[in-house]
Amino acid sequence: MLAQQYTKGQGGPHTEDITLNTKRLHINQGDQRVLLALRYYASGSFLEVIGDTMGVDKSTVSRSLDRVTDALISKKDTFIKWPSSDEQSKIKESFHRVYKFPGVIGAIDGTHVPIQAPTVDEPAYVNRKGWHSINVQAVCDDQGKFLNIEAKWPGSTHDAHIFRASDLCLHLEMHHKQLQDGILLGDSGYPCRPFLLTPYLRPATTNQERYNGAHVKARCVIERAFGWLKRRFHCLHTEIRTCMTPDKVCKIIGACAILHNIAITMRDTALEDDEAAVDQGFHDRLTGTYQDDGRAIRNYITNTYFCTS
Repeated sequence: MLAQQYTKGQGGPHTEDITLNTKRLHINQGDQRVLLALRYYASGSFLEVIGDTMGVDKSTVSRSLDRVTDALISKKDTFIKWPSSDEQSKIKESFHRVYKFPGVIGAIDGTHVPIQAPTVDEPAYVNRKGWHSINVQAVCDDQGKFLNIEAKWPGSTHDAHIFRASDLCLHLEMHHKQLQDGILLGDSGYPCRPFLLTPYLRPATTNQERYNGAHVKARCVIERAFGWLKRRFHCLHTEIRTCMTPDKVCKIIGACAILHNIAITMRDTALEDDEAAVDQGFHDRLTGTYQDDGRAIRNYITNTYFCTS
């Protein structure tokens, strides 16, 4: 279904965006370029293997992958965008109906995409698990659709730092004025802010335990979204099997996120929710390093919506 949509130019890059003027038309037509790129995204195979399967050489696969990836990235703002006021209202309603958590417009988390050791600044890409990766931050809605994605940071970078340095954080700091503006849910690796609520590290009351329970269930949407992304696009699930610079890997991550959103919009068959579909990520706990200026709002929500009396 996805391949048909992209080659027709109805939901992804138009064919003219990826067609080159060349005498080898049977190889360089836009539809075949898209199919070559999709094969790579879906399988994560070596470029030579994909080329042999499709009857083209490695260089053709590489050029096709670059061209289709760039075409998708050029349309990122069309397919990955912050929800409008009306869309936020629908997301809030869904989160409250399903997870009993009020005011939520999205869940935020980070996931690590394995890469081969780069030749430049190699130590920065070693994450705390000891392997090389790109640390990807994303926000998704109740359906698992990405609303924002940050795919450019080395694996050693902490989730909280990625968020603080992001345009998303700046946007929320400037525009979030009240609880009605909506909140994000994040794990304890993030600072508790008025617009980003985290769980209680040591819940002391039944209300706080109920809050934590609802928080965990609602936040699972982002872990599930990461699981769907990596299962649908296997190139992100295992180490990238070709020598690519981190910048190129980051583009591929963005392209796959765009295709993920298109698949959800097209109501493509959802993947099963099993353990393999949930990305556990890295959940470092903070111990007072960052100012927890969202605690008053967290306490208000806890005592208003999760009161046992």
